[in-house]
Amino acid sequence: MIRKISKGKCPICDTGDVFESDGNILLLKSPKMNTTCDHCGHKYETEPGFFFGAMFVSYALIVAELIVVFFLINPFSPSTEMILVAMFVVILVTSFTNFKYSRLIWMYMLTDKKK
Repeated sequence: MIRKISKGKCPICDTGDVFESDGNILLLKSPKMNTTCDHCGHKYETEPGFFFGAMFVSYALIVAELIVVFFLINPFSPSTEMILVAMFVVILVTSFTNFKYSRLIWMYMLTDKKK
């Protein structure tokens, strides 16, 4: 399942792409999500507000990333301000990736494959 999520494939058929573009942090273009699967026709947002819970998954991803950053930078950083700046940069750089993978994880958790 981790391989399917990392490739961004449909949770039903494992063939169609969920996102039509990955986005670009430098151009401030967020990832663009398809409405339905090109291969099986599965509608990704099954109901209004379906991806509300993906925010909590995104929060968990950010917390995990910041814990790793803290433990990697803390031994080498002379000040708390430098650690906070590094954490802020990590949040900015990974924001589009977290958006994409939090939605994919949420879909895989809640989509019934027996359609």
